[in-house]
Amino acid sequence: MAKIVNPILRGFNPDPSIVRVGEDYYIATSTFEWFPGVQIHHSRDLRNWRLLTHPLTRTSQLNMLGNPNSGGIWAPCLSYHDGTFYLVYTDVKSHIGPFKDTHNYLVTASDINGPWSEPIYLNSSGFDPSLFHDEDGRSWLVNMVWDHRKGKNRFGGILIQEYDKLERKLVGPIRNIFKGTQLGFTEGPHLYRRGGYYYLITAEGGTRWNHAVTVARSKSLFGPYEVDPANPILTSRHYPELPLQRAGHADLVETPSGEWYMVHLAGRPLLPSRTCVLGRETAIQKVEWTEDGWLRLAGGGCEPKLEVDAPQGTEEHPFAESAHGTGIDHFESANLNIHFNTLRMPPDESWLSLRERPGYLRLRGRESFSSNHHQSLVARRQQAFVATAETAVEFEPETYQQMAGLVYYYNSRNWYYLRISHDEERGKTLGILTRDQGVYDEPLDADITIEGWARVYLRLELDHAQAQFLFSRDGAEWQKIGPVLDATHMSDEHAEMMIGGVMLDQGFTGAFIGVCVQDLSGAGKHADFDYFAYWEL
Repeated sequence: MAKIVNPILRGFNPDPSIVRVGEDYYIATSTFEWFPGVQIHHSRDLRNWRLLTHPLTRTSQLNMLGNPNSGGIWAPCLSYHDGTFYLVYTDVKSHIGPFKDTHNYLVTASDINGPWSEPIYLNSSGFDPSLFHDEDGRSWLVNMVWDHRKGKNRFGGILIQEYDKLERKLVGPIRNIFKGTQLGFTEGPHLYRRGGYYYLITAEGGTRWNHAVTVARSKSLFGPYEVDPANPILTSRHYPELPLQRAGHADLVETPSGEWYMVHLAGRPLLPSRTCVLGRETAIQKVEWTEDGWLRLAGGGCEPKLEVDAPQGTEEHPFAESAHGTGIDHFESANLNIHFNTLRMPPDESWLSLRERPGYLRLRGRESFSSNHHQSLVARRQQAFVATAETAVEFEPETYQQMAGLVYYYNSRNWYYLRISHDEERGKTLGILTRDQGVYDEPLDADITIEGWARVYLRLELDHAQAQFLFSRDGAEWQKIGPVLDATHMSDEHAEMMIGGVMLDQGFTGAFIGVCVQDLSGAGKHADFDYFAYWEL
């Protein structure tokens, strides 16, 4: 029996929503503050996947200027009904403190590759919206509701309201159909109809170590919902030895032959730190329906498995392109590689050009990493524990306020930066800047003088918890620079800060590697990057 090996989408691909159209499977995942919005992967066999498209490519669909770290796109839901793809998503404008500003939208397309429509505003009552298309043709939006009031359950239950396709808006009464179980943190709702029941699957326990998948059912769409006596049906909370931790936030799909699978997020922590530098990833489990109509993992138990049986009778369908876009990008295309992302806003010719100098990526310096607005940064996910990234830079800074180089980035408060800059006495120099939970440092005793170098080669070598920067004048002879850095700082767990029971900072993304330029003088000094390489071992 052929096996599917987990995770199926490695490195920062959380909150999976899956849909099958004919023989094609599509999974949409969260992208948070990274642009373009929402990743959609494609498969024909549930084993082999490729990054296919991003539906949110315009600021008219998604304007994240000023969004906080780990704001932006939370938990998109992808569905298909009567020849149309529907994508609902949350754009989170704030999430620290008692309030959450969470705006929910809908876009549609007749083809998964687009073009996708302009967004339809839905509501702002909570996050994790999901659209359910009932057998009678009516559609319903469910989302968790956020309750900011003192003494109340912040995760106030699951709301449902009808979506009118003709009027293109929510209509009718709003009902709270499920208040959750004792696990709490009830979110990530998805509705299904099978065998005379409506099934409501939710994520509970929070998206850290107590994460879980729970199920409830009702004969009526509006409840009351009967809780599965075996809940949670999927969790790692009692199994700290498992390689797949944080399992939860699930969605179901049925194969053409009638088999059922559940995709869910999971994290693979490094030990002993228990930090997930690859972020929350997407895994898959085979599931079965019991005689009395409940959902169970195939083979029993509730713990996620690293290997599951592939669908029977489905021919394997690998793709020619690398699932993670490994290799060397020489910037010969007119558009950025699909695996590259920018922060909060799409690239435009005012600061990023692949045309001004053919064969090079030209970036014009803008604001610092501390800014939630205009950063000139292009980066990709780290998707393996052992990986190498490399670039070559041509840059002639005239002041210490102008910088360019290679960055290992989690968010604006946690990053490592190998950068070229200028010193008044030593000319062009190479050094390392770091920020750890907001604390800035420069770990070298003194920057290295590279005055007269027309080109500098920069490299980052990652090996589980270790990160090492290197540099070269010719791309052949490499020299280490700076200490071995702690890669575990590029993780949700390290980004989280709680003092006296009050959450001051949190993160939900993963580690990125990229190239960037800053010009704090405002002159817009540019740097040219000849290539970007990313390899995995």
